[in-house]
Amino acid sequence: MTTAGDDAEFRDVDAVVHPDDLDVEASLRPRSLDEFIGQPRVREQLELVLEGARRRGDPPDHILLSGPPGLGKTSLAMIVAQEMGAAIRLTSGPALERAGDLAAMLSNLVPGDVLFIDEIHRTARPAEEMLYLAMEDFRVDVVVGKGPGATSIPLDVAPFTLVGATTRAGSLTGPLRDRFGFTAHMEFYDDGELQQVLRRAAGILGIDLRPDGAEEIAGRCRGTPRVANRLLRRVRDFAEVRADGVIRRDIARAALAVYDVDELGLDRLDRAVLGALVRSFHGGPVGISTLAVAVGEDQGTVEEVCEPYLVRAGMLARTPRGRVATPLAWSHLGLTAPADAPAGHRIEPLF
Repeated sequence: MTTAGDDAEFRDVDAVVHPDDLDVEASLRPRSLDEFIGQPRVREQLELVLEGARRRGDPPDHILLSGPPGLGKTSLAMIVAQEMGAAIRLTSGPALERAGDLAAMLSNLVPGDVLFIDEIHRTARPAEEMLYLAMEDFRVDVVVGKGPGATSIPLDVAPFTLVGATTRAGSLTGPLRDRFGFTAHMEFYDDGELQQVLRRAAGILGIDLRPDGAEEIAGRCRGTPRVANRLLRRVRDFAEVRADGVIRRDIARAALAVYDVDELGLDRLDRAVLGALVRSFHGGPVGISTLAVAVGEDQGTVEEVCEPYLVRAGMLARTPRGRVATPLAWSHLGLTAPADAPAGHRIEPLF
């Protein structure tokens, strides 16, 4: 998927992993369920699944984690392996183009291994159909040859746990979705939880983060821990270069202004989407593909990175005819909304 990282103006605040962030991201990942912040309901349910499997001496049921990017799906997959004392093999749906790719990976698993497939909804159909048998019977059928002489060779697979992550649960086929024994939906974080994430990251990175500074940053993190960790590092740069290294509220505000993150957490791409919707299409309705073209961005980035937060913030509404700007979006851009603009409602966390 093309990301906003193609434009340096957006890379610090979007929710997509970039290669040069991987080392730091890895150091900040929680190692156990006790260290994992937020998602209390998911943690409780997952703890029961893992503890039950440990007591039975069996691998846990297959696990499906869904939700917007940056909420901790990959971290939870690694925690599942850590809690079970197992190795984890990581891949992604787009990388599994052929059934042979998946067969080779499955044949190398040892009993109890965790196989993590990110963006599992993008797995090619031949590989997905092979997953059905592997998930249910721990077996795959490899076809050798072509035409009338083709032979199907059954291969046993070691008992394993598949952890799938998706940002589009609705795009999963029914047969695949039904084979997961446990399904969890990740919710956006509230400001209190994000402050905990920031304090933990500050402790690991050796950053002097004051409570008012954490509060200011948390309010602009789009409800996403990955964004919180990245903003913290950018504010640290500002504090070390232009101040005394201590992150207080005033320093955080000045730093985030430099990085074009406004008081609601909207970045340049978010404001570009709202601006195009309001100024070019008079508030909508407009299709998501047209909106993506208008801002010069990939449709997947607009739909998976920008749109969930704009809807949650009450600035964008989805309608059968397309996306529509709410009065809050107009006012945030300093404009007056038309009388027929749809009312927007902020979506508060459910916990």
